[in-house]
Amino acid sequence: MNILRAIVVCLLLGGSIGSAQQFPAKSIRFIVPFPAGGGSDALARLVGQKLAEAWGQQVIVENRPGAQGSIGTALAAKAAPDGYTILLGEVGALSVNPHLYTNVGFNPYKDFAPITQATQHPSVFIAHPSVPAKSIKELIAVAKAKPGKLTFGTSGAVAQTAGGLFQIMAGINLTHVPYKGSNPAVIDVMGGHVDLIISGPFSPLPFIRSGRLRALAVTTRTRVDILPDVPTVIEAGIPEYEMANWYGVLAPAGTPGEIVSRFNTELVRILKLPEVNERSSREGYQPVGSSSEEFAAFMRSEIAKWGKAVQVTGVKAN
Repeated sequence: MNILRAIVVCLLLGGSIGSAQQFPAKSIRFIVPFPAGGGSDALARLVGQKLAEAWGQQVIVENRPGAQGSIGTALAAKAAPDGYTILLGEVGALSVNPHLYTNVGFNPYKDFAPITQATQHPSVFIAHPSVPAKSIKELIAVAKAKPGKLTFGTSGAVAQTAGGLFQIMAGINLTHVPYKGSNPAVIDVMGGHVDLIISGPFSPLPFIRSGRLRALAVTTRTRVDILPDVPTVIEAGIPEYEMANWYGVLAPAGTPGEIVSRFNTELVRILKLPEVNERSSREGYQPVGSSSEEFAAFMRSEIAKWGKAVQVTGVKAN
């Protein structure tokens, strides 16, 4: 019986190794849980193109938006763990939504095999030029002098949570205006309909660079290359405030380790390409390219951190 069991195990392992060595033998589905045309879509198409060139198989970007990223993320979690479906995961869907909704359709700890953290990027505090504040310190002073008078817009739970935590730590009260997307929020702050927004850099970056909008601070621990003259919130005197955004590539749990390793090696190489770095920087992202183990540990810490922030701020599901 023991000999028979050993033979079966060897056959199974041999089949798994053989499949990994032949991988990929067909096109790969790359799920993006957000609409086409946004920053996540642009990143996935850039990386997918390079992956297709390297492996000689199509990488088909499939946009599955809805429920702030949860629908596409859940779809990826339920896909066959054969390496032919990967996900561009995002901080909100993986680290925030599970704390806001009773059933997001996936378990971020158990349902994925992390491959690599692809990028990180800040949220940016952005004001209309008419707001009498040229720095985040001045904004705090204005807000303390006029509690509740300044309005700030956010799109999605990540920005709302980051904004809520900022208010608590700064001891101020801003009037929140929710938006269904970052583009409407950018349009409204440009028109002076809202004083301030908290947004990722993809949509507002051209207007910041042209002077039509004023960037007051970034939410990362250190300054970022795309906005080198914009200070961090920490520099404004709020220690330990760090609420960075990120994208990562994941496979469904149970995907063979050899395939995960192949993806990691190739994606890390792609993220280091000069053209990918240049394009990413132009669109507001900083490539990372971590190991699978590093990304798994990072995800665990992010899920815990954002969970505490949701609890402290009292942010509720929209």
